[in-house]
Amino acid sequence: MNEASTVGNDATDPATGAFMAHRNLLFTVAYEMLGSAADAEDVLQETWLRWGTVDLGQVQDQRAYLVRITTRQALNRLRAMKRRKEAYVGPWLPEPLLTAPDVAENVELAESVSMAMMLVLETLSPTERAVFVLREVFDVGYDEIAAAVDKSPAAVRQIAHRARRHVDARRPRQAVSADKSQAAVQAFRRALETGELQGLLDVLAPEVVLVSDGGGVKKAALRPITGAEKVIRFIAGGSAKAEATLTGDATEVNGHPALVLRVNGEIDGVMAVRVEDGRIAGIYYVRNPEKLTRIASQTPLVVR
Repeated sequence: MNEASTVGNDATDPATGAFMAHRNLLFTVAYEMLGSAADAEDVLQETWLRWGTVDLGQVQDQRAYLVRITTRQALNRLRAMKRRKEAYVGPWLPEPLLTAPDVAENVELAESVSMAMMLVLETLSPTERAVFVLREVFDVGYDEIAAAVDKSPAAVRQIAHRARRHVDARRPRQAVSADKSQAAVQAFRRALETGELQGLLDVLAPEVVLVSDGGGVKKAALRPITGAEKVIRFIAGGSAKAEATLTGDATEVNGHPALVLRVNGEIDGVMAVRVEDGRIAGIYYVRNPEKLTRIASQTPLVVR
C-alpha cells in the first residue's frame, strides 16, 4: 500500500515527508494495539487521509500529532473488533508479523510485539492498552497520551499505573538470548521434519503450552494444550493425518525466531515460540488463512 499516492506523488511534499518519516512508528503503535497487521495498515490509511487535511503550519510537533491520529483510529477499530473476537472460534492469536533482525536487537520492542506479550495486552481494556503501548513501549509523554485518548494527564497516569501492574503480573518470563532461541527453534524444526518424537521431547519444556488458531477454518485445538506429551500427540496426530511432506522455514516473527510451516510446499501455518532455559515453553501456531495471506509478500518491519 502506498498512502502517499492517495494525496499526491510529490516526494518532497512536507505532509508526505513527515508521514513517511514516522510510518514505522505509526504502524507499530497500531499493530500493538490491534494485534493485526492488516488492520494496522487500514489504520495507517485512515491516518494518512486525515493527515492530508491538516494545516501543517498549526502543528508544533508532527510526530505527536500523527501518533494522536493513529491512536484514535486504532482505538475506534479496537472497540469494533471486540465483537468480532467474541464470536471467534477457538483461541485468538495475533496476526504473525515478519520482523527484521534489528527489531530483535531492540529488546523492549521485541518483547512488546512477541506473541506472548501481545496476548497479555489482549487482557487490557482498549484505553489501558493504548496508554500502556504509548507510555511503556514508545515513552510518549503523559500530556501527549492524554490528547490521544481524550483523558486528563492525571487520569492517564492512573491508567498507566493500573495497566503496568496488570501486565507485570502476567508478563512472560525474561526471554533467553537470540542464539539460544534460534538453537531451540532449529532443533524443533529438525524433529518436526524427521518425525523424531524423542527429539521433540528433548526440546520441549515439561509444561509447554501450545495455543493454535484456526479461526474455525483450519483444524486447531479449541483450548490451549498443556504438557510436552500432549503437545507431541497433537503435533504428531496432525502430521500423520496430513500424509504429506512437512517442512519448516526459519524466519523472524514478532521479534523472535519462528517457523513458517509448509505442507507439500504450501504455507500451512506460522509457529512462533517462547523459549525458557533453552527449551520451548510456549508454542503459538497460527493456521487461520486470513492471518497468513501477507506472510509470503510481507516486508519485514524494521526499526529506524
